[in-house]
Amino acid sequence: MLSTRWSRRLLFVFLLYIGVCVIGGIFVVDGALRPVRRPLNDSDVAVMRSSVQLLDADLNDASLTTSDGVVLGAWLIEPHHANGDAVLLLHGLGDNRLGMIGYAHLLVAHGFTVLMPDARAHGVSGGDLATYGLLERNDIHQWADFLAAQDHPRCIFGFGESMGAAQLLQSLDAHAHFCAVGAESSFASFREIAYDRMGQPFHLGPWVGRTILRPLVEIAFLRVRWKYGLDVRGISPEDSVAAATTPVLLIHGQIDSNIPIRHSRLIHAAAPSTELWEVPGADHCGAISAAPEEFQQRPLAWFVPH
Repeated sequence: MLSTRWSRRLLFVFLLYIGVCVIGGIFVVDGALRPVRRPLNDSDVAVMRSSVQLLDADLNDASLTTSDGVVLGAWLIEPHHANGDAVLLLHGLGDNRLGMIGYAHLLVAHGFTVLMPDARAHGVSGGDLATYGLLERNDIHQWADFLAAQDHPRCIFGFGESMGAAQLLQSLDAHAHFCAVGAESSFASFREIAYDRMGQPFHLGPWVGRTILRPLVEIAFLRVRWKYGLDVRGISPEDSVAAATTPVLLIHGQIDSNIPIRHSRLIHAAAPSTELWEVPGADHCGAISAAPEEFQQRPLAWFVPH
């Protein structure tokens, strides 16, 4: 009788565990692929235009239609005394082009033409899903082609942070448009960051996602493939950089609580030709705040010789 009671309790706990994994996997997927949009309002645009004028540059709207019919929007900033090179800036998850203003000001002040797009499913760009590089890598190719046709720069460079960094790195394995790129706080692969996300609510490491909540991760991956036809196992900046020849500068804060520094270390280990700058005291995408003087020098020094 006692053993039967324990068996029922164990069965109940097991079924509850499976139910939590299934429901959790569904909610995790929908939340990850459909981020809340940060709007681009008129006052933001007015502030941006004023700041660009102070830098002796012109701000123009730009757009393109992707191969799958999504309309993407961007700003193109052209300094009056251009140095002949251009930079594509890519923002993070849940943000829009405004998140890259600080980088844009720095680059325009040094004569770079700057293109600041909203990623698909972000800002004013179309698209219902953020795919973390699966589709965005092709969008980046098209933006690079746009820059090449619009301004005929000597070199096109790329710089992205967080999600934008991961998308940028994934665009390198099949495209040779960039002379060099910088990537701050990128994740190594979608699987590895999924493991981190499982442990972060409990202030624990990725081992939680690899073990206790591994079924939730696998169910989420299956859900994406079944509902949206996307194989998120192919989202891997680590693999793309290892297969690329473009010079890559990796930047990561040593106390990054969002995407731990181990992700950039994994990318660097897979591609030792990359340069990794670990920034003491910097949290997620916080290098420019933690080390402002060095940040102004590092990316520019990386771009110029390449």
